[in-house]
Formats: sequence, structure tokens, C-alpha cells
Amino acid sequence: MARIEIVCHKGANEYAPENTYAAAQRCLDWGVDYVEIDVRTSQDGVFYLLHDPTLERTTNGQGPIAQHTAAEIDRLDAGSWFHPQFADERVPRLDAFLHWIKGKAKVFLDVKAADPQALIDLIDDVDMADASFFWSGSALWAQQLRALAPHLALKINAKTVEDVLLAHERYQAKIVEVGLEHMSLALQAACQARNIQVMIYHQQKDPVAFRTVLDWGADLINLNHGDAFLEVLRAYPAS
Repeated sequence: MARIEIVCHKGANEYAPENTYAAAQRCLDWGVDYVEIDVRTSQDGVFYLLHDPTLERTTNGQGPIAQHTAAEIDRLDAGSWFHPQFADERVPRLDAFLHWIKGKAKVFLDVKAADPQALIDLIDDVDMADASFFWSGSALWAQQLRALAPHLALKINAKTVEDVLLAHERYQAKIVEVGLEHMSLALQAACQARNIQVMIYHQQKDPVAFRTVLDWGADLINLNHGDAFLEVLRAYPAS
């Protein structure tokens, strides 16, 4: 059985502020496969790593990121909210982040707000088409990405076999993400028949659940606790 690939949601967000270099570096130290990042756009078209549409929760800024220029965003403190030791963390620009992480880990881009063609151009310029995959909560955005860039991997969420069929027929999805509670033999078989990888998402730090993910033989796991999962993985399948 191939080794499961580990995706760290927002980086090592239990130990460092999410969507920052510090959170990504901890993932690299662990040796995981993917760092999941959220992508948003400044007023002047610069891509940043930020989950929320507004700045308040994870920076000392205020208001929507889309109403701030890159020069304004670059000055923000993106770490003190988590712990004073991270006061030097800034909101990473996506282009610089990709150049930094290339060759160290792959990336899963959760696209919150970004022009699809500009994002495609950036991924191709950095030469990370084979080291990334994408998701968007907007079905329209996902369809645009698929039409513009058949070479890029798209992830679609699924709970049922019918969802898998739609992911394949409408989006040519390379990956289907499913919550552990929705995994089934029928869903797994539908993915295998269409050469779609299965990524299980599990948010809680739960060793029993992690072992169940491994029992399923999932291709990837998307989680918040990479270190805890690695402990289970090192012991698996021993009881």
C-alpha cells in the first residue's frame, strides 16, 4: 500500500499562526507532504495567504482585505494575535511563499478570492503545476479553473457516490475530499474506478480516528494535527 500523503490545514496552526511562514516551517520540520493555504486578493491584485475576508481575526488590520493595498497589507502584524513571539510574522504574499516552499513541500490552495487566470499564470511561472492542487467554495470558480487549466489538479468535496460522479463528469476532479463519517466502500470504489484520489478530512486530534483513516487506505489526509497523526502512522499497523 502506498504511503498516505499528509496535508496540514492552514499549516501547523496549533503551534504557530495559521497561513504564515512559521506555520508552514513547522510542517516542513515534520516532513509532511502538503501545506494547505488560503488565497485572497488585495485591492491592487496581489495574492495573499489569508482565510477570512476581513483582517481582524488574524492581523492587527481592519476591514476587508480586498479594500486594502498590498503596501498596507505588507505592514500588518499577522502573528501577535496567536502569541507575542510571532509578532514579526507578516501576511505572506503568495508568489514569495510559493518560491520559498517549492521543492520542500507541495501546496493545496483553498481559493477564497482570486482571478483564475492570474493564479494559473503564477503557478505555471513558479513551475508548481505538479506540486499543487486547488479547491474553491465557488462552483463557478472551479468550472473556470477546469476550463482554463486542464493540467491543474482540482479537488471536489463529496459525501456520496453521486457526488463522486458529479466531481468526475463536471470537474474532472483528481481528488475527492470526504469527511471520515461519510466514507464508504461504495464511495471508495467509485473513486478507484475513475482514478480519483480519496482525501479524508478529520479536524479533531483523535488517534482512533487516525487509525481508521489508515485502515481505509486513503490516498491523503487533511488535518489540523500533523504531529499527532505522524505518531499514529509510525506505530501503524501495530496495536
